[in-house]
Order: sequence, then C-alpha cells, then structure tokens
Amino acid sequence: MNANEFAELSAGYALGALSPEDERAYLDALAAHPEWHVVADADAATAVLLAEAVPEVTPPAHLRGALLAQISGTPAPAPSPAPAPAAAAGATRPNRRLGRLAFVLAACLVVLAGVGLGAVSLSNWLNRPVAVVALEQIEGAPDARTASVELEGGGVATAHWAPSVGQAVVVTDGLSALPTDKSFELWFVRGDAPISAGTFEVGADGRATALLQGDMHAGDVIAVTVEPAGGSPNGLPSTDPIVVIPTA
Repeated sequence: MNANEFAELSAGYALGALSPEDERAYLDALAAHPEWHVVADADAATAVLLAEAVPEVTPPAHLRGALLAQISGTPAPAPSPAPAPAAAAGATRPNRRLGRLAFVLAACLVVLAGVGLGAVSLSNWLNRPVAVVALEQIEGAPDARTASVELEGGGVATAHWAPSVGQAVVVTDGLSALPTDKSFELWFVRGDAPISAGTFEVGADGRATALLQGDMHAGDVIAVTVEPAGGSPNGLPSTDPIVVIPTA
C-alpha cells in the first residue's frame, strides 16, 4: 500500500465507512508505517471538529439513509414508520457521538454539492497526500524550521521539520523527472550512517513534496540520491547525493 492509498483509507476510517477488509488493511498499514499517524490523526481531528460544529439534534431515522443514497446517486429507500411514542421513549439511544459524526459528514457532502463546491472538493481535501498533511502540521508547529539548498542546473530543495512533530518533509522545485527504471530516494544521514527514508517522484513541473519515512533526529543531514526503481536494493546509496541539506 502506498501513501495515497493509505490516505484514502484514512478518510474512510474517519467517516466510519470502511468495510471490515479495508479496515484491517488500514490498521495493518498504520502499524507498519508509524509516520502515517500524522494523516490518521488529522482526519480524526477533522471529523471531530465537523461533528462538534453542529448542535445536538436527533435526526429522523430515515434521514441518514436518504443522505447517503443522494451521495451515491441511488434512490433512497422508503422511510420506515416512526416508532410509537412509548417505544421511542423507552428505546436505548445509540452512541450519539458516532451517530452525529456519520450524519454531519454525510450532510456536509450533500451541502457542498448543493452549493456547487461538489463532494469531490471535500474528498480531495480529506484525501490530501500524506506529505502535504505532514507539511501542514510541521508549518503549524511553534518550533518549525526550514533549510534550503540550490539544485545543480537551477531549482531549490527545501527541508521542513519540527522537533515537536518528529518528522521531516522535503519540497523540491526544479528536479527533472527520472526514467521509469529510476527513483529518487531520501536519506537521513546520521553521523556517517545513511538511513533510507523512502522514495518519491517529481511531477512534470519538476515539483515534489515528499515525507521522509522514520523519525528525524537532531543534527540529521537530509540527502537525495538517484537509485533503481523502488530504491536502493541493499539499503545503501549507490550514487552520490544530488541534494544535501544540513539541519544543524
């Protein structure tokens, strides 16, 4: 599973909309990639804020189904008859927070579509790439720091990090795209030891925003090399770095 696929599952998990199989895949991926917690936490916080922005109400029993049907484009089933007052009064109320969350998130999709923003706008926001979410958290931290270097042939590479966040993101502008049999690989250089931090690709415009996998330590140097597709096969750089960014 790559970072973008995880971001899609993370949004679905925040919505409570994953199948059991997808939920297992989501939790397994989160356990295997601790650096993706930044996305999961951001999506969960967003869901809570959306829910808490709405007054406490008990929507009609048929409303959630109708909203979800409108989103999916399928006809809504006929509403079930309202329960008798005595039965309603004695019924056990489901978890109100979860009910409100599902209701509010579904309603937001419908409202956005109705005013012309479209459900795609909210989906795109929830499904922001992992690196973009991490960059936002770093930039919002009180101890955020940056360091930039010029690229050979023009362009700039900038490292963003914050000790309180414990992660780092590299933003490039001016790197040339590689052939399909090559990848850019990120490294933490800790003392004399290079530690692989994942691979990334650049867009046609030469820009990229890449999250380094693993925790950043004080004094790490951030480097980028060109490696075989998928990264160095032996876990060590096979070429000289094309980007070297000191952080101390």
